[in-house]
Amino acid sequence: MNRAPRLRDDAHRGERVLVIYTGGTIGMHASAAGLAPGSGFETRLARALETLSINQQSQLPAFEVESLEPLIDSSAATPLTWQRIGALIAERFADYRGFVVLHGTDTLSFTASSLAYQLQGLDRPVVVTGAMQPLEAPNSDALANAYGALRYAASATLKEVAVYFAGTLLRGVRSVKQHSEAPKAFDSPNYPLLGERVDEDFIEYPSRGLGRSQRGAPRFELASYATLAQGEVARIALWPGISAWQLEALLGDARVKGALLQLWGAGNLPDDPALLAVLAKACGEGKLLAAVSTCPQGSVRFSTYAAGAGLFDAGVLSGADMTPEAALTKLVHLLAQPIAEADRRRRFLTPLVGERQG
Repeated sequence: MNRAPRLRDDAHRGERVLVIYTGGTIGMHASAAGLAPGSGFETRLARALETLSINQQSQLPAFEVESLEPLIDSSAATPLTWQRIGALIAERFADYRGFVVLHGTDTLSFTASSLAYQLQGLDRPVVVTGAMQPLEAPNSDALANAYGALRYAASATLKEVAVYFAGTLLRGVRSVKQHSEAPKAFDSPNYPLLGERVDEDFIEYPSRGLGRSQRGAPRFELASYATLAQGEVARIALWPGISAWQLEALLGDARVKGALLQLWGAGNLPDDPALLAVLAKACGEGKLLAAVSTCPQGSVRFSTYAAGAGLFDAGVLSGADMTPEAALTKLVHLLAQPIAEADRRRRFLTPLVGERQG
């Protein structure tokens, strides 16, 4: 881990924002094999911010940059990556007024969701962002995203993990990447914006945030994800023609501890008792199974169709309107906790950080 020198002199570290650079397109350089993580990002970021107008520069909080080594493409992130970022924020929590996590876009929503579960009860901002183009690329979105994230990370009213991207502030645990190329790559399909940039103003909608509902000191849950970092929680999306033997091949593996199922519509699966039998067997073995919809908007409701009743009886948990990212990272987080299976099931169905309908 490399610590950059202080970029702006300030009498009190607690007035600063900590920028955690993990890699991703925002800091990449061109190489013979394509874009790859680049070094020296703290100097490059400082140089880019100096190109902003004097008024914009005056609105920036004092900040420091730390780079996690090795820098990664976010496609290489694992639950251990989420744990490492969460632990760093917890370690430095009292020293900074807010945090910015610079991250690759491919799995950014997974990291933001995991951080929300690890850092429950936040009383200051953690803003995750990245870019679709490297910082020095022509017409890159990187500088605007970094600038906006820094502005929101200094907010006194934002008290949760958020994603800032393309002028919009999203609840981190409600965010999804919905475009592989467009600058406006992220959306929050089942929850309204927490804020947005309007010209030079960075607006918040406090009634939509967690700040008003949180009481007391932060309730961090920093359990080890070491036993869940090699695919022990699976993600299975239905496809026409799926058979029980295929589901059994995935869920029957003794290494699997849980799984997220992506079902059709409001919670449909093929009318095949053998499929339900595989699910019931896995749940009976103590594996934590949950379901969300393959549709980007809407909710899983087991009461809507007869097939849903079978899922409920089998022991599958409803993910309601959660994103796949929020549901999978919640399964990982709960399975890492030293709690009883009944408590894990209850907590999955309970909104912890605004990730699902109550």
